[in-house]
This record gives sequence, C-alpha cells and structure tokens, in this order.
Amino acid sequence: MRAKRMTAVSAGLLLTAGLSAIQTSTAQAAAAPCGGTYTIVVGGTGSSWNNDGFTGNIQQHVGYPTQIPNGASARAGVNELNRLVRDQRAACPGQHVKMGGYSLGAAVVHIWVTENWQTFDNVNAVLISDPKRQAGPGANGGSVPFGGIVGAPLAGADKFFGDVPVKTICHWDYVCDESAGIWTYPNNHIRNYPNDFNMDHHNDSANEQWYNGAWHPASW
Repeated sequence: MRAKRMTAVSAGLLLTAGLSAIQTSTAQAAAAPCGGTYTIVVGGTGSSWNNDGFTGNIQQHVGYPTQIPNGASARAGVNELNRLVRDQRAACPGQHVKMGGYSLGAAVVHIWVTENWQTFDNVNAVLISDPKRQAGPGANGGSVPFGGIVGAPLAGADKFFGDVPVKTICHWDYVCDESAGIWTYPNNHIRNYPNDFNMDHHNDSANEQWYNGAWHPASW
C-alpha cells in the first residue's frame, strides 16, 4: 500500500505532460525595461521557459531542469530565479517584481521568498498548486510526506514568507492539499486553474489564500 501511494505521489508531482530538455533563461533577450511591474514566472514539471502555460504581461519566463520533480531541480530553479530578479533589480532599483509559479514552479517561488525576503523588497508572489503549501485549510502539500524521496528544499511545508505578500491558490488538488485525495490527480491538477495562469489577474499586493473556490486570509 505504501509503495503504491509513493508511486502515485511521484506521478502526482509530475505537473504537466510532455518532454523537455534542460532549458536556461539565457535563451531570452536582455533585461526588461524598467517601467511598470517586472513579472517573472516559473513553470512546472515538463515545462520549458517558452512553454509554461503562463499568459499576460510577462517579462521573463524561468528556464530550469524540470523533468524530475526533486530537490535538485527545485534548487536549480531557485538559483536561476534569484539570478534573474537580482540582475533586473540591479538595472531597475525601484521596479516592483511580481513572481508566479505553478506546482514545482510554485515550490521554486515559495523557496525563493523564504530565502530572500529579508534582502529583497518591493516584491510579491503568486503560488498556484504549491506542493509546499502549509495547512490550513486542508492538509499540507503533496510533497510533504515524501521528503526522503523528493529531497530538500522541495520537501516540507511552511509559511516563511516574512513581509512579502503571497497569494496561494489550491483547488481540490492533491499536489497542494493531501486531503483532496490522490484520485484528484491528474484531472484536477491540470484543469482546475483555467484563469489563474494569466498574471494580469493578480495584483501586486495580494496577500491571501484561495482554497477550493473560497477566499481565506493569508494567516489562516
């Protein structure tokens, strides 16, 4: 039973279908203009920097090794996200940064905020189906009980966001809520966020949770 569950969860953390080579964001153009908000997004497993599902006024898509959802891929994503946003901030010191991530990519953004909120201001985050989402409502994210398999820093759940506004979105989806049940994967994980990938729908100061269609304060 345990082996079966472990296999199911490993599959559950494969966030999108398809194959991808290891990509790097250097394939995109140079730094974005300093006007307005700098929006940067991180896709899930199997995605690439030019095919991550995000839409809207986006200045940067993060490329990182996404084929295997584990601690090493998450760390590579965090390092690349950190490089990009800090290069942009050095070029545009007063510009607001809005970052978004889906599933494995949400974990990347989550980890970045936890590690950098004390040294990086004027930023907010949008986490869609975050496997590191900490209860409540619901239960912790799907990577939590398999820390020995996925490895740090992907393993575990927390809300160590400091003073950064963070919007988390989780809808009947095992990847971000174990209480949803493994049978919700992959249908709910893939189909329950039709409007959330448009980064223009998320403002620069949202600090809240959307759980199974209902709003909750960030501190819930």
